[in-house]
This record gives sequence, structure tokens and C-alpha cells, in this order.
Amino acid sequence: MGEPTRGAPPLDVATLYADHRVALTRLAILLVDDEASAEDVVQDAFAALVRRGAALRDPGAAMAYLRTSVVNGARSALRRRRTSRAYAPPVEVGPARPEEVAVLAEEHREVLAALARLGQRQREVLVLRYWSGLSEAEIAEATGISRGAVKSTASRGLDALERALVGQEAAR
Repeated sequence: MGEPTRGAPPLDVATLYADHRVALTRLAILLVDDEASAEDVVQDAFAALVRRGAALRDPGAAMAYLRTSVVNGARSALRRRRTSRAYAPPVEVGPARPEEVAVLAEEHREVLAALARLGQRQREVLVLRYWSGLSEAEIAEATGISRGAVKSTASRGLDALERALVGQEAAR
């Protein structure tokens, strides 16, 4: 936007607003397809112009600034709208019924019992991976074994855990 011209009168924002608010609002409506949002975009553009102060004395430069500000504001409004429409709030789950709690508690006990029957290294690797959420590299560092050993131990441990749980289910 350049330097203000010497001796030029300051920009009359009130006159600029009165003369161009409707045209800028129509432009914004075409961009955002919503009158309330369009009016907000135009108001924000004029507010930004006022904040610039004496930097804009030329009405032509001020109009170019306002048009650019309206287009950018409309883009931002559309991005916010798209983001808010894409958001799906989490589904509220009611409290579990007593029988669900009992079944879940029994399943947890069975998993813990099967886990206790694994060898120490398999148990350590599975607990660090699935309880603590560590990566293979972090598990290797914590246990002092190689990443390859972590992978194979985890695989064998999961297989043994699955066999133990299937065996418990068959025994019922």
C-alpha cells in the first residue's frame, strides 16, 4: 500500500463505509453464501482498515485493501465452516449395566491370569507395548534386547496369550 501522500487529507473511513459497505457485503455474500457471515467479514475488513490508521490515505488503495481483506476473510470463514461441519462430536455412552461390568471384569481377570502364565520376557514386552504404549525401540532400550528380539517376543507372546484365552473359553 505505499506511503501516504504529503498533504493529502486523512482517509474518511465513515464515508468509505457508507459508500461501499453494501457492495462489499454483496461480494462477501457471493463468496460465503450467508448474509450474517458476509456482514461479519465486511465489518472485520473495515475494523482492520481502521487499525491501519494513517497508513492508507488514498481511497483507491483503501478499496483495494478492503476487497482483498473481504476475500481473505471469506476464505477464512469457509475454512472454519468446513472444519466445524466435519467435526463429529463423540457419542455419549451411558453407564454400563451391572452385568456388563461383571463380564468385563471377568474378561480382565482372565487376560491377567493368562498374562501371568507367560514367561517373564514375553510378559515384559507385551506389558510395555500394550499397557505402556512404548515403541519397539523404546522396549528394546528398556529391556536391553534388540528390536528384532522385541518383535519376535511380542509375536510369540501374543500367540501364547491367544491360545491360553481360547483354552479358557473352551473350558467353560
